[in-house]
Amino acid sequence: MSLESWRKRPRRVLDDPAAMRAFAHPVRLALHELLMRAGATTAADAAREVGISQALASYHLRQLAKYGFVEQAEARDERERPWKATSLTQEWSDPESSPEASAARGLLEQVIAERALSRLAEWQERRTDEPDEWRNAGGIGSSYLYVTPDELASFDAAFNRLLEPLMARIADPSERPEGARPVLLTTLLVPLPATGTGD
Repeated sequence: MSLESWRKRPRRVLDDPAAMRAFAHPVRLALHELLMRAGATTAADAAREVGISQALASYHLRQLAKYGFVEQAEARDERERPWKATSLTQEWSDPESSPEASAARGLLEQVIAERALSRLAEWQERRTDEPDEWRNAGGIGSSYLYVTPDELASFDAAFNRLLEPLMARIADPSERPEGARPVLLTTLLVPLPATGTGD
């Protein structure tokens, strides 16, 4: 898939509290991530990969389908029923700032952050077994900035533009260079309380 084709793919914008709550489930996030990483996958294969029963995988895939996150993919034969992700990027917002939407957004962000921390802990456990180039590439960083809301939005947009050519490789394995492997990138933009001191 070319970068231009990638840009034409619709981004999923979550503004429905029910959809955000449905997505905010560790098993569903794991299944969705698997479909993005591996492509079309049956419930049986997904269950083995995620470490759950096939019945549970089927249930959560149906819930994801109910809210439009996944759909049935074309089957190679009549015996299998593979699933695929409907979009490769999700964004969420609560433009009306209703209590229900804000609570759903908060829940989704918390579950995603907890999942990212869990993946970081797994990485730290196996880091010493990784080749030097990967051992030094993974990890966590932290920066402290003074910005306006517009500047923060501009930074986020510019960062997402930098990611586009790399994310296009999700849908087209032929675009992945030799030695490429999946990497979880979780961004946290956390406005801190204003100190009122100007420093």
